[in-house]
Amino acid sequence: MNHTTKPLSDKQLLDVLSLYQYGIAVHIGPDSVIQYANDAMIAIWGKDRSVIGKSLEAALPELEGQPFIDMFKQVWNEGITISGTDTPADLIVNGTLQTFYFDFEYRAVLGDDGKTMCILHTATDVTARYESKKREQNMAEEVLAINEELSASNEELLTTNEELLEAHEQQRLLYEELQQSSARFRSMVQQAPIGICIIRAEDLYIQDVNDAYLELVGRHRSELENKTIWEAIPEAADAYAPIMSGVIATGIAFVAKEHEVVLVRNGVPEAVFLDFVYEPIKYYEGTADAIMVLVIDVTEKVLARRSIEEVEERVRLAVEAAEIGTYDVDLLKGTLLTSGRYNEIFGFDKPVPLQMLIDAIHPDDKQIRQVAYDEAMKNGKLFYEARIIHPDGSVHWIRAQGKVVYKDGTPARILGTVLDITRVQRLNQQKDDFISIASHELKTPITSLKASLQLMDRMKEAPSPDMMPKLIEQANRSMQKISSLIEDLLNVSRANESKLSLNKTNFTVAELLNSCCSHIRAAGKYHIIVKGDDQVKINADEHAIDQVVVNLVNNAVKYAPDSLIVTLGVEKLDGSVKISVTDKGPGIASNKIPHLFDRYYQGEVAGFQNSGLGLGLYISAEIVKRHGGKIGVDSEVGKGSTFWFTLPVE
Repeated sequence: MNHTTKPLSDKQLLDVLSLYQYGIAVHIGPDSVIQYANDAMIAIWGKDRSVIGKSLEAALPELEGQPFIDMFKQVWNEGITISGTDTPADLIVNGTLQTFYFDFEYRAVLGDDGKTMCILHTATDVTARYESKKREQNMAEEVLAINEELSASNEELLTTNEELLEAHEQQRLLYEELQQSSARFRSMVQQAPIGICIIRAEDLYIQDVNDAYLELVGRHRSELENKTIWEAIPEAADAYAPIMSGVIATGIAFVAKEHEVVLVRNGVPEAVFLDFVYEPIKYYEGTADAIMVLVIDVTEKVLARRSIEEVEERVRLAVEAAEIGTYDVDLLKGTLLTSGRYNEIFGFDKPVPLQMLIDAIHPDDKQIRQVAYDEAMKNGKLFYEARIIHPDGSVHWIRAQGKVVYKDGTPARILGTVLDITRVQRLNQQKDDFISIASHELKTPITSLKASLQLMDRMKEAPSPDMMPKLIEQANRSMQKISSLIEDLLNVSRANESKLSLNKTNFTVAELLNSCCSHIRAAGKYHIIVKGDDQVKINADEHAIDQVVVNLVNNAVKYAPDSLIVTLGVEKLDGSVKISVTDKGPGIASNKIPHLFDRYYQGEVAGFQNSGLGLGLYISAEIVKRHGGKIGVDSEVGKGSTFWFTLPVE
């Protein structure tokens, strides 16, 4: 038994996004109206959920004079992505205008028409990271200043070698200062919130490493001390040893963003994403004496972003798989955004104005749509089923659903879906037609049978020698008609359920044709002639093939009543035999031929009232298909018809 996981609803998806620890918001329109924002984004803004539905400028007035409003407009108009890291923004939080720093991205989400549907806004408050980085920069500057001091001291020592005895005390003091500077530097490295590793350039030996770096690479200090960097972390050597060698050779720093690398952490290989820098430390100009590695683990950020992208892709695939069209109506501006499938359902290959879609509604159903829209403006929910007329004139059924979005108590937008339900409506119509036909066809023989039985019941005490045989004959005919109709219904049911079993035997086709249709031969009105190969044998269900031939002959008699000769043909083909039934009746119009073998379809002949369920040819076609053959008809108005079918010959 198959179990299908129920896709998340839109609300459930939004609930999931609301749990995301970083800020996510969705904006629409050139004014960046806030369509959605999770709790993290609301907290970043320092506002409450009343900002939903407002433009970004109205929700955060303190952004005036800052570049963000113009960025949103550029992303909306140009359909691009703008992102930034460590970007300052002045926001009013807790009633105070404060400066925060963010990693952000404004991404235009494009529709099938290439135009921007909305802007996906993600933001991470990196103020702490930024301030930490500033502290690190200050420390680095201090380290560089110390290096410069050391360099100056060395030069002074070289130039004042002759005065060493007199400057011994000064040298001692300088040495103590150097020791203190080295201690301060080591202390700064150890206390830094990011991973830091100092590597000697000449032999790549690890000189110093802080706890944050040890935690990031998942190793103990003893595993890195007195070793080269690639002895300590061999799994990264292939990818990064050439890069470090290049930094040492050129003296140019290497900066990496979100690099994926597999680290063996605590004995377990793990794929992680890292932001890192190989920064050369130069004691003498032009020479890199050491490499300082600064590294941050950004795995969670990368995986979270990819998770959001995967959710968006799953939602898109789910909508496409269901063949649902989506739309977004701006009630205030009278504009419409539609998906490609929506346009296809209405018969268009590109987006069209809203009025063209309204005009496509069938004239008889326009009131249905209008009533549904009027109700939606009151209760917020839109639903209706109506017919539409495609540009080629064909009529189709649609089911439209939607939800009204209000702004300040006024309907502002409708977001919804549309589904093509033409096939469902046609199946319902076929069901209704079948019930009507079956009821009508069964009513006549049952009425006749009832009348015959009533008359015989009245005459049971004094039967009439003349009337009784006629009544019995009439009752038998009615019963035969009822049995025939019921047999047709059972055959259709078996065909639909793939239970139309075949009992194959070997027999001669000509013998079957010469013995079939005894009811027509007995009447004496029509003459049945058999022509063709009288020796060909086939392996098939003789009773079923007899039923096919009888159906075709009955149709010839029914629809060509003035054609008193019906010809049955047998023709041996390559690997098959072709059996045909030909009449010289009025023929069949070419526009009706494609539908002759459809269920419940009945042909028409001028001046002739059709009867039956329209199932004979459908059942015949199913029997032939089960035998691996084909069925068809050749006809020309005024020149008669030839119904034929083929069966494989072993």
